[in-house]
Amino acid sequence: MDLDSDDETVAEEDYYSFLNVPKEATKEEISNAYRRLSRMYHPDKHLDPALKAKAETMFNKTKRAYEVLSDPHHRAIYDSLGTKGLEIEGWEIVQRTKTPAEIRAEYEQLAEERAERKKKQATNPTGNVTIAINAADLFNPYDGDLFDDEYESAGLVYSLPNIEVSSMQFTQSVDFPLTRSNTCTLSGELHAQNGVGGGGVNLSWRHLFSHKSWAEVEMAVGSGPAVSFKAFRTLTKRFFWNGGTVLQFTPEGVRPGIMSTLAMQIDKHSVGYVSYHGGLRSLFSTQLVRDTENNRFNVSLQVGVPHSSFQLHYTRKMIARELKLKLAIKVGTFGGVVEYGAEKKVSKHSSLAFSVVCGVPAGVKLKIRLTRASQTYLVPIDLCEEVMPAPVFYATVVPLIVYVVVKRGLVEPFLREERSKKVERQRRDNFSKLLERRRDAMAAQELMMAAYARVREEEASRRGLLVVKAVYGKLDAGRGDTEMVNDVIDVTVPVQCLVKDGKLVIHENCKSELPGFFDPALGEPKQLHVVYNYHDQAHEVTVKDDEPLRLPKTSHRIT
Repeated sequence: MDLDSDDETVAEEDYYSFLNVPKEATKEEISNAYRRLSRMYHPDKHLDPALKAKAETMFNKTKRAYEVLSDPHHRAIYDSLGTKGLEIEGWEIVQRTKTPAEIRAEYEQLAEERAERKKKQATNPTGNVTIAINAADLFNPYDGDLFDDEYESAGLVYSLPNIEVSSMQFTQSVDFPLTRSNTCTLSGELHAQNGVGGGGVNLSWRHLFSHKSWAEVEMAVGSGPAVSFKAFRTLTKRFFWNGGTVLQFTPEGVRPGIMSTLAMQIDKHSVGYVSYHGGLRSLFSTQLVRDTENNRFNVSLQVGVPHSSFQLHYTRKMIARELKLKLAIKVGTFGGVVEYGAEKKVSKHSSLAFSVVCGVPAGVKLKIRLTRASQTYLVPIDLCEEVMPAPVFYATVVPLIVYVVVKRGLVEPFLREERSKKVERQRRDNFSKLLERRRDAMAAQELMMAAYARVREEEASRRGLLVVKAVYGKLDAGRGDTEMVNDVIDVTVPVQCLVKDGKLVIHENCKSELPGFFDPALGEPKQLHVVYNYHDQAHEVTVKDDEPLRLPKTSHRIT
């Protein structure tokens, strides 16, 4: 569970899961599922008054799910807005001449307009804080004659490493949407280095002509007034251009500058760039970027005055672990640099990265970056002015050790405690809904008993699929799949009732909405564990809550 996520509540009714059909189910599949449940829940099938009342409730839910999903217009509204959308005034009397695709398109347009209005109300603040630290004295101490040799020989002098903040920089910007096509941005910057500081303020106005082009004018005050003009234009389906010019006013006169970039979409994952920057220093560069699901390559060549360089960047994306491994090589007239590091997503809105820079004449540097939403905090630490084994080793190993110790010793216990509090709060706030869902599930299981006995008899006669035990909820992985904790329910009856002709299929939906199921562990990851016999052979399987299940399979066989 992510602490950055919004509080969870009891999920609204999922008609697809209730009927156990996929979201792309045909009308025939929906009708078959409706008939199957109607045979169990129709009030006329039950003579006992208590069971008859429960059957009426379950039959009404079945009928409601069928009515919504069998009607293309209602189904389109439900797919876009859920059950609440069916209750919104206007949607239930939507013109019958509109197709389901038109309804979905209309909803998407309304959602986009709502998002645009919400965006206008926000200032979208972004910021960057950089604090550079000079710790070179740790590995390459300065040999100065600060004390007499006789004091040093007597052991009366001990000098601690000198670690200092060499520079700081703070930037902040806010957006002010004026209209749908016009946005103003106000940004400011402060910096200080070796006791000398400065800063500046920028004000820009951007006009969006269409989704293909925009133009921007920016005024800056700080190290001399400056005015710049920028523009973007999509030229064709594969080519686009952006560029601009800047005029900086100094006591020596006006300093003009120009920049222009032409880009081409080579294929689905690759883009090529050709850029030129002119002014006091001229630079021509070409760049190729290839970005796929698991890898990112960036190759660039820069030729300019006074420096030229070749750069190669590679990023390996490990999506399952929310981890990125990075490697960069830079070679040029300034020297050579190798940079390697990793970036780890630590929460929904936060990521932590570190990298080690080794090169000539840069020496050894450790960079630590924390990104929290739109705020970035960067701490570059100079460890040594020369490339030496010791600072490289410590810069690589120490951040990993600190991360593991802090994560396991502080962060994970804190997150577990916060998650426990959050789950308890969710259960308390949704107590009445949970009780209602539990009552409906128990009533459904009671109504299934006749169908359960019939299905078991049919399967037993053909040595087919017999469910020995099925449980759903939060399983204790630490004690094995067969060991359970309190947050589980027995779903043997409803799972057996899903068997037809020796086969069982549960589609990729939340299983808590299946008839006879409910959520026994709100806010916790849940699993379904099934022990069954097929052709008199014992089988066992455990699947996640949103994972489809198909029985039988030879891979489930217990040897």
